[in-house]
Amino acid sequence: MKQALLIVDVQPAFPIPIETLHEIRELSAILPSVATVERHDESVTPFEAQLGWKPGKAEGSLIPGSRVFIKHGYLPPSAAIEYLRGLRMDRILVCGTQADTCVLAAGFALFDAGLHPTLLKWLTVGSSLDRSGDLGARLWAHHFGCVLGRSDELGLPEFGKFHDREIMRCEAPSERHANFAAATGKPRNS
Repeated sequence: MKQALLIVDVQPAFPIPIETLHEIRELSAILPSVATVERHDESVTPFEAQLGWKPGKAEGSLIPGSRVFIKHGYLPPSAAIEYLRGLRMDRILVCGTQADTCVLAAGFALFDAGLHPTLLKWLTVGSSLDRSGDLGARLWAHHFGCVLGRSDELGLPEFGKFHDREIMRCEAPSERHANFAAATGKPRNS
């Protein structure tokens, strides 16, 4: 399976455990990789006015060697999506920071572009609302279906030596709908 890696906002403004950072670096050395970096431009995205917070104006990616795209807001820039589309991969693996905001926004952009996004939960950190990333992973599974929870699920023997963590799996759409109905007692409409 042909895979590329999208690394979302792994930069100084967003805390990430050092072991997660090292694993992302190792994976980015094996796969074609793209990174996004959030830079503050209040005239484009009013983070400070609306949220009282802003990322740095000149931060860079903490993942060396990746193709880096600058963004101003939650979504990855269209140039990053077009670049990934041009790679003609079977799926795009996604990891990084802010699982329930920027990572999820990247999932929507990839999904809408037909690029088969797959979340790497063990390499993803949540926002201040949920540092574990569980909320983002649950939303991802609900909307896109495919969440991997362990390195050995990548099909990359050279990367399978890392930590195995909680397993989540890709569910067929009909299975997701059935699981949603079982959990909530309601049919899933979207």
